[in-house]
Amino acid sequence: MKLALAASGLPIEDLGYTDRSFFCASNEDGDAIGYSGIEACGGDALLRSVVVLPEHRGRELRALLVRETLAFIGEGSAVYLATTSAASFFEKLGFAAVNRADVPADVIATDNCRASAQLPQPS
Repeated sequence: MKLALAASGLPIEDLGYTDRSFFCASNEDGDAIGYSGIEACGGDALLRSVVVLPEHRGRELRALLVRETLAFIGEGSAVYLATTSAASFFEKLGFAAVNRADVPADVIATDNCRASAQLPQPS
């Protein structure tokens, strides 16, 4: 997982923190195809480190990985993310840019919150 995240320019120094959960998506043979993570932020959550391994890209797996990760979080929590390069991808999944001043302090205080935060639009 560390190699895949690092190769995609995603943070790896916090993988062992207890307020984070990381997931490994695998194919029918049990081979890893991607990774994602979430971080608890008070009553909210931060979606983190979504990556599909290069040999499995182009098959809509990243969107499936995000949906499955969000299902783990469940209803009732606002989910934020910080991105510098994938805003259009997350907008297609129902996320919308929010003003940084409107992001809860627990989310802004995370190590990963370096760019504009986003929040899913209500369904």
